[in-house]
Amino acid sequence: MLGTIIFFEERNFQGRSYECIGDCSEITSHLRRCSSCRVESGIFMVYDQPYFRGLQYLLTKGEYPEYQDTIGFSDCIQSCRIVPGRSYECSGECSDLHSHFSRCNSIRVDSGAWMVYEKPNYMGYQYFLTKGDYPDYQRWMGFNDCVRSCRMIPMHQGSHKMMIYERPDFGRQMMELTDDCPSLYERFHFNDVLSCNVMDGQWLFYEHPHYRGRQYLLLPGQYRSFQEWGSMSPRVGSIRRITM
Repeated sequence: MLGTIIFFEERNFQGRSYECIGDCSEITSHLRRCSSCRVESGIFMVYDQPYFRGLQYLLTKGEYPEYQDTIGFSDCIQSCRIVPGRSYECSGECSDLHSHFSRCNSIRVDSGAWMVYEKPNYMGYQYFLTKGDYPDYQRWMGFNDCVRSCRMIPMHQGSHKMMIYERPDFGRQMMELTDDCPSLYERFHFNDVLSCNVMDGQWLFYEHPHYRGRQYLLLPGQYRSFQEWGSMSPRVGSIRRITM
């Protein structure tokens, strides 16, 4: 599979340029230096030394007007290699991505909102994705393995409402939520949610305050225990509505 990447001597796509449609072991044989680049198709691995050595970074389709600030290279790109690979386009749910290819290492969301899971059949750790490119998602999602299943989140227009409880089976004190909650403890003085009733809209539970850590999708319905939304612990640090 071929792709196209264009290197420029100056930042913001200025100066002389070199168009590459595959591997290039020494870009400085074509340009004095490379200070910006544009990937028009395919996926490329770029290196800060010739002959595919040194620090490396994965680039997907897009513009990189000042890539050094993003990539963290101390020097300019010196070589590049196209990354071969199959792709699978999904427009709804997929319970087992491995039935289409052996491994998922990068993702592009063209539209909608999605939940991806590290195990088949929508199990294991999960992560919320919106439109954008995710060239190296494992590094910041915290998955132990690659994405194994995914589901599209249906659009919701209207209000959001959820009841959360301190005990299983909707027991003890009840708290009502209709908006985002960046810190459950600061608002309600507890952060263990053992059951909940989602009445309107879609929601995300986060493991830590300020929308950090593990994420859990909650669709309208009753959840009698924290295991029913896929968690191993009742700890909830923050809660956010899914709005699109």
